[in-house]
Amino acid sequence: MTTPTISIATQLDLPGYVLGVVMLLIIMLIHGAALLQIAKRYEVKSFLYLAEHKYASVSYIFYVGVICLFLTHIFEIILWGISLWAFKLLPNLSDSILFGGSTYTAMGFMEDLLPDGWKMLAVIIAFSGMFTFAWTASVMISMTKNFRQAYTRSHMLKLNLPTEVIERFKNS
Repeated sequence: MTTPTISIATQLDLPGYVLGVVMLLIIMLIHGAALLQIAKRYEVKSFLYLAEHKYASVSYIFYVGVICLFLTHIFEIILWGISLWAFKLLPNLSDSILFGGSTYTAMGFMEDLLPDGWKMLAVIIAFSGMFTFAWTASVMISMTKNFRQAYTRSHMLKLNLPTEVIERFKNS
């Protein structure tokens, strides 16, 4: 019995690199565009609500923004799953999405189901998740500035602090 010869492209996982790089670029472009829209809308709205002393509204749009960030990641996991399924790397769409999510989040609760020549794709999916989660964290950190300001101002008013104290806080 002879052993089947495996091509050099398969041995080097070249198909996985090609699909991985293309999808990584698509994911990063989508992620960047989504974060820009979410952050821009939050910053403008929260600034206006702070100026109008609508502190509860700042909190509301903060949480809506966080949910939008979460949904962006879910969408990207689904995109990875669809790409795995479209290239017939996994048998069905639900397994493809589950594998994409397991790898994207670096949880790794699924075994590596990818065929030979595509194994490196799992590493690229994990890299995309690490980059996008870090990017999202930086946006969330910047969003918390106005959220914290609204929260603090709201409690200063509840404590009936003198106006000059509240005004001094606003300028700091």
